[in-house]
Amino acid sequence: MSDHGGDQRKPTFWQVIQSVLAGALGVQTNEARKRDFNSGSAMPYIVGGVIFTVLLIVVLVVVVNVVLSNAGV
Repeated sequence: MSDHGGDQRKPTFWQVIQSVLAGALGVQTNEARKRDFNSGSAMPYIVGGVIFTVLLIVVLVVVVNVVLSNAGV
């Protein structure tokens, strides 16, 4: 018998978003961490992390371009 618990439900979209954002900030509740590790698959979190990283880079590039264009550079 396993000590990992029997909860193998798929995480909801919002749970994945919350976990990805918490991971990006470096904060996560112990309850959410346990839920994430017992979800059965890391793929939703990997995909969410990649999407978050791409969006972060796009936002940073846009912000830098706007600031530079307003500065006259």
